[in-house]
Amino acid sequence: MGREPERITELEQLKAFTHPLRIELYRLLTVARTATASHLAEQVDEAVSLVSYHLRKLAGHGFIEEAAEQGRDGRERWWRVSAQRSFTFRSADFDDTPEGAAALTGVTRELLATRTRTYLGYLDQQAGWGREWTRAAFSSEYTVRLTADELRELAEEMGAFVRRWRERAEAAEAAERAEPAEPAERAEGAEAAEPAGRETVALHLYGFPFRP
Repeated sequence: MGREPERITELEQLKAFTHPLRIELYRLLTVARTATASHLAEQVDEAVSLVSYHLRKLAGHGFIEEAAEQGRDGRERWWRVSAQRSFTFRSADFDDTPEGAAALTGVTRELLATRTRTYLGYLDQQAGWGREWTRAAFSSEYTVRLTADELRELAEEMGAFVRRWRERAEAAEAAERAEPAEPAERAEGAEAAEPAGRETVALHLYGFPFRP
């Protein structure tokens, strides 16, 4: 069974993601694994001081942490996504108060906007990915007649399924990194090359009731 994501139940922790820049920084840091505020500021086209402020806010709520071992001269902090890595939140923990419901809606809308921009970016750039990736990519929609309990069960099964794939990919990537290169291809003391053929993949899944 894959590792369960940490469930957000505190309102202030949820509200940390009501700012769109924090969502973007968290996503970028997830892909980069480690980065400084300067690195991230270049990617989001914002001032380093502003990016540093939002990184500290994310760290204060446990979403990211310092990667002290990355610092070489101690002049700038390196950050990484926290060891927990994945988080989830549920309406039942916040929809019993107006403030909680508003925060829940705000965060969900910002997440949807970010996901939409990510997918539109792929569509604009897909010609550069080559046929191997464009033929593997997919966009699907299904309609199923379910009860609310069945929808919750489906969400749990899908989450466990994706976590198994994540752990499988992480194990394979670790093995690829550990595999020694041929002496002619790798200088003594050089770091292992990035595993070939792997890219960060966004998987967006939605499940909600609607009436045509």
